[in-house]
Amino acid sequence: MKAVVYDAYGPPEVLRIEEVERPVPRADEVLVKVHAASVNASDWESLVGRPAYARIGGLRRPRIRTLGSDIAGVVEAVGPDVTRFRAGDAVFGDNLQRKGGFAEYAIAREKVLALKPPRLSFEEAAAMPQAAVIALQGIRGNVRAGQRVLVNGAGGGAGAYAIQLAKLDGAEVTGVDNTGKLDFMRAVGADHVVDHTRTDVTRAGQRYDLVLDLAGHHSVLAHRRVLAPGGRYRWVGGSVGTLLQVLIAGPLVGGQRLLVVKPNTADLLAMAALCTAGTVVTHIERRFPLDETAAALRHLGEGRALGKVVVR
Repeated sequence: MKAVVYDAYGPPEVLRIEEVERPVPRADEVLVKVHAASVNASDWESLVGRPAYARIGGLRRPRIRTLGSDIAGVVEAVGPDVTRFRAGDAVFGDNLQRKGGFAEYAIAREKVLALKPPRLSFEEAAAMPQAAVIALQGIRGNVRAGQRVLVNGAGGGAGAYAIQLAKLDGAEVTGVDNTGKLDFMRAVGADHVVDHTRTDVTRAGQRYDLVLDLAGHHSVLAHRRVLAPGGRYRWVGGSVGTLLQVLIAGPLVGGQRLLVVKPNTADLLAMAALCTAGTVVTHIERRFPLDETAAALRHLGEGRALGKVVVR
């Protein structure tokens, strides 16, 4: 089978197409014929080896040769312990532990997969797992009608979902991202947009009840300037320095902590239900064939992706 592989951290040019042996499912594993896989920030980080936490399990070279966590496809075969799926089932899920989505076939554990709703295309289903679950766990239950929400990194996949969920909960939403994403954030539903290349939102004088930070690079003291009394800050991704500050000093400063996202099929299916109902929209900006996976990763890594990018 064809797979996109790499053996050293670096730019997209280190990726190559290679013929590899098709894996065989064992125990609770499922072999999925991949129809689509989406590109996430975690793929970019694992490709370039930055931030430092991206090298966990592979300090000098990548532990897993094929990237691609979010997959959607058809079950080709199952291991002897699998009870929920059979060959021919359409499935999707977040295969973060095994990756392998940028290939014709991928192995995933049964527990990370769910049946794909018939009304979702394979591309829509592949776009959802990481981004949709991050947004759901960051927004739902944390926002009340009339509150003010700031989403930093709102022009990407998780940010687009987060804007929509916060608006559904009745919040006034401000999206922060680069110049090229301002119109997109407005189109998704943001009430206000901020260009981080021109404005430091932590010094703009506005305060928010919830800050969902998908690209955190400020200090905990800077975060405190944007939080309303009783406000909450949730870090999801960004620099190691900010991660450590939030982890160590965040609770002391008040209202700041890491959002430890727990991938699970229940939340994934809840978001899928919102999408099939038309309540939430999955925004796929570009689609790339498998042999252009490097270009797909470059598009995301350069900060140009509006919503989701999918590899077919």
